Amino acid sequence: MVHKYQTSMSLPVPVARVFAFFSDAANLPRITPPDFGLQITSPQPVLMQQGTIIDCKIRLLGFPVPWQSLISRWEPPHLFTDEQLRGPCKSWVHVHRFQELSAGTVIEDEVEYSLPWPQISELAHPLVRRQLRRIFHFRQEAIKGILCA
Repeated sequence: MVHKYQTSMSLPVPVARVFAFFSDAANLPRITPPDFGLQITSPQPVLMQQGTIIDCKIRLLGFPVPWQSLISRWEPPHLFTDEQLRGPCKSWVHVHRFQELSAGTVIEDEVEYSLPWPQISELAHPLVRRQLRRIFHFRQEAIKGILCA
């Protein structure tokens, strides 16, 4: 089963500055909760563009898990999409949208994902959903703290 998670936030920051922040893969650990221990294992700096593959390691339930993403769409400064090639989900497609407004930028995140082992995973989905809310709440607060400081 494919699930969808959506969230958005507004910042009083120009879209060019917001997109530049997201264009630097080295910022990803800064906006990920520390207990996930996210490490980018791809050689740095990562040149973000369509076709870029980013290798990471995260911790889930204390265990290291590889995560490999493909930047499948790259439309600066308004949109990019990353897709999990290898990782904990059966599928994961994360669309990042950036809309410039007179007062700043709206950041929209839309994730479509499915979990492995459907019968078992669907029972655990409420916990996964809660984790996603926690991750994106942390992410939004971190982005505000970094870009609005």
